[in-house]
Amino acid sequence: MSLVRAPRSRLYVEAPPVAVSGVGCSPAHRRVWGPREARSGPLPGSTGELVFGGRGAGGTVVPFTVVDAQPPRTFSFRWTQPAGEPAVAGNSLLVIFDLTPSGGGTRLKMTESGFRELGWEGAVLEHQYQNHVSGWDFHLARVAPSPAPLEVRPWAGEAVRGPAATATSRLRNADVIPGR
Repeated sequence: MSLVRAPRSRLYVEAPPVAVSGVGCSPAHRRVWGPREARSGPLPGSTGELVFGGRGAGGTVVPFTVVDAQPPRTFSFRWTQPAGEPAVAGNSLLVIFDLTPSGGGTRLKMTESGFRELGWEGAVLEHQYQNHVSGWDFHLARVAPSPAPLEVRPWAGEAVRGPAATATSRLRNADVIPGR
């Protein structure tokens, strides 16, 4: 039996949920920490595009669909579906951002799931998983300086692990799911 992990990140941000939610929802802030472009409507079912790199300079354009949007508490979307197909369970990955007030700040939890359901061979699955973990490490580490600077640190009681932990104060944990 192989194991498939769901990339999961947890941050504590020294700002209220409404400010942290604005970092994820505002196109101007999203360009600072995320892909170069991110366009979509704010309602569930809205479709959009994430552009990594320059649109005309060999960058990658990835379609996505908003699944849930309840600012300032949660935002989720599906992506990586085959070209021309709607993003649904079984053909795409689900990314969920949950924001929880904590003291004077916010606990931000990001989870990406659905890798096993895509039916990839073992080596492709592992490559895609590692690619997504690296991507989230890179992009989420940039959330802190986005708006006015926000201070980010691990949740209390959790150890910081891995190479990203030395460069940023971000956590990366993994959910373990029995695989095929």
